[in-house]
Amino acid sequence: MQPNLERELIRKCKGGDARFYEPLVRAYEPPGLRLAVAMLGNMEDARDALQDAFVKAYEALHRFDLRRPFGPWFYQILRNQCRDVLRSRQARFRLEALDERLELRPADSEMGPERARQRGAARELLWKALERIGEEHREILVLKELQGFRYNEIAKVLEIPEGTVASRLYHARRALKTVLEEMGAELP
Repeated sequence: MQPNLERELIRKCKGGDARFYEPLVRAYEPPGLRLAVAMLGNMEDARDALQDAFVKAYEALHRFDLRRPFGPWFYQILRNQCRDVLRSRQARFRLEALDERLELRPADSEMGPERARQRGAARELLWKALERIGEEHREILVLKELQGFRYNEIAKVLEIPEGTVASRLYHARRALKTVLEEMGAELP
């Protein structure tokens, strides 16, 4: 969503017109759901956390600084909501079949059945490996590699210095590589 449009929608919401919140929800729902699934490990908890995060963000819009982008602020709320779910329900990360809307990359329309099988197997292996690494590693990998956030955006979401992002990402990638190798994956 374009920053100017985003700011205008938020300005109207702050002015009391709640109907302008819906386009924000539609824009941030797919990436937010991917993040929540990655953190919580199952679709049901992820949807609940996402919905609660949208409600909390709406209720806190009066404190939102219009000079900042909405995305990192919202993802920080979502991240905290996911952590609350993990604590309160003592949920553990578990792998579930992800529906097609959560593909890591859009499916190639020219992909043959063998390539589709390989891709599905690779995706499953990745999620199983993510399940085995710690929450801190999984979280930063999801933000960078699956969500495509920049270092400064990750720093805002995680409330850490940008240099710490680089360090954590390095260690998270090493942890993932180690787990993948233990699982028998052939890496370049």
